Amino acid sequence: MALLEGRVAIVTGAGRGIGREEALLLARHGAKVVVNDLGGSHDGSGGASQSPAEEVVAAIKAAGGDAIANADNVADYKAAQRMIQAAIDRWGALHVIVNNAGILRDRMLFNMSEEDFDSVIAVHLKGTFNLCRHAAAYWREEHKKGNVLNGRLINTSSDSGLLCNVGQGNYGAAKAGIAAMTIIADKELSRYGVTANAIAPSAITRLTVDAMGRGSVEDTPQAMIDRAGPAHVAPLVVWLASEKAGNVHGEVFRVGNGRVNLFQGWQAARQVGDFQHGVWDPEELGAAMEKEFFASPVAKQTMEGLMKEMARA
Repeated sequence: MALLEGRVAIVTGAGRGIGREEALLLARHGAKVVVNDLGGSHDGSGGASQSPAEEVVAAIKAAGGDAIANADNVADYKAAQRMIQAAIDRWGALHVIVNNAGILRDRMLFNMSEEDFDSVIAVHLKGTFNLCRHAAAYWREEHKKGNVLNGRLINTSSDSGLLCNVGQGNYGAAKAGIAAMTIIADKELSRYGVTANAIAPSAITRLTVDAMGRGSVEDTPQAMIDRAGPAHVAPLVVWLASEKAGNVHGEVFRVGNGRVNLFQGWQAARQVGDFQHGVWDPEELGAAMEKEFFASPVAKQTMEGLMKEMARA
């Protein structure tokens, strides 16, 4: 029996790149898939087009799978609800949400417009919320009826949000928020048989190539795509979408380049004082912090260090 036999999934931003590979592999393992993609450019400009989603659906059907195309905007609250209802109307249930849709509008803080910020937050953070919210309500109601669907929320964070990257204040803030929202969602929904986890993909895609002005994915050397392409991301998503991953709760994984890392962040590394300490004198507090926190800094991974590591690989 296929790993996802009988399960129904929605993958947003599935017309190209990571989302496409996720949708194809989910279908290959037996899932019925709503392939969502607005069809715009990497920065969200341009008109909507259903062609990218339809091409993926055609590929799934050619391989013997079942899928439908959807070109709704994930940032639209009601459209997200329609997307979920479309899956239920077509196949009678919904089991998996893969929130992958995204755009990039990289700017330094002093050059970023309000629209640059709002548009990125709308697609990434609000778009993730929209699908999660409507799926959560559906799974909760089904659970009350005694129909445990073992729902799976798989959200997409990023190294930019977890490690912080210059020029991506909007994108990084959204991706950090997605990681936090995922962990909170898992705490809220685990009682209904639902798991929520996030991935931080590391892959060469149209989104990253176009945004960095590197030509096109088609111009990228095949050896680089083989080593760091989106196909390396999809297997983790398929496993997390399965019922075999029912004990994986509220985790964040970096995935790509043949590796999976378990991320754990925002934990206290060092401390000065205790609950019995009185009100600090500001200068004494500063001196204590200099001695305990900064005299011998705690080593931590940075985006710069990650890029050097990937270059060496």
